[in-house]
Amino acid sequence: MAMGNFDGLHLGHQSVIDLARGRGPQDTRPLGVVTFEPHPRQVFAPEAPPFRLMNAEARANRLARLGVEELYELPFDAALAAMTPEAFVTEVLGGLGIAHVVVGADFCFGRGRSGTAADLQRLGAAQGIAVTVAPLVSHDGVEVSSTAIRTALAEGRPRDAAAMLGHWHRIEGEVIHGEKRGRELGYPTANMSVAGLHLPKLGVYAVKVDILTGPQAGSHIGAASLGVRPQFGGTVPNLETFLFDFSGDLYGQHLSVALVDYLRPEMKFDGLQGLLDQMAADCDRARAILA
Repeated sequence: MAMGNFDGLHLGHQSVIDLARGRGPQDTRPLGVVTFEPHPRQVFAPEAPPFRLMNAEARANRLARLGVEELYELPFDAALAAMTPEAFVTEVLGGLGIAHVVVGADFCFGRGRSGTAADLQRLGAAQGIAVTVAPLVSHDGVEVSSTAIRTALAEGRPRDAAAMLGHWHRIEGEVIHGEKRGRELGYPTANMSVAGLHLPKLGVYAVKVDILTGPQAGSHIGAASLGVRPQFGGTVPNLETFLFDFSGDLYGQHLSVALVDYLRPEMKFDGLQGLLDQMAADCDRARAILA
């Protein structure tokens, strides 16, 4: 098992999983991940601004793409947070029947984050659990971290974020009903909530889209607006994605929207025609980028 929060599943996280994957050909045990839900920071600082790069659905989908066969999402609550490092190893890891666990060098666990990766090795050995510690990973001389990725996204640099992630940053979830203005304007959009997620820079993006469920499942390209819709006086941010050369009803289906390039910030136009002209230009530019 690889163990950690794995928010974003960046190159550092993937190195931990790859070490867990690197078993002999005679080893038929499944490759698994132990993670925590909700993220511990949501429990310790519930009033803090949203910081997650991935919701649980997106993380599970990405882990499956990485070949993970077993996923244990430990419910992180006050009881788990209060466990001593010794109790966590004995009761949780021992209770799961784990033979070998891999963690990153900066992994902390137990009450007050008092347990280190070295403590895990020592305590694991006493329980017959092998522990491997993966070194931290750098990209272009900078340590890969969820914090650095959040910064790149907040500054409208999705390609820099993708270089550290090892994949496009994706927003995943169910298509919900919106105000249907896009349909009236000739640009029907799939609306998705971004509640609880770290917000990339608000604006318009060139995107790659995977329809994950339903009879129209498949891959598409498009343009998406992430923001509050200033033209219409909106206040709650969401993601509205226009899929090129697509028609159909996606309500209730699940989408994975990859942010490829930042095109422009949100704008308020003098009139509707100005908005329509800009949307056409956005789509032309997105098509050229994604071609």
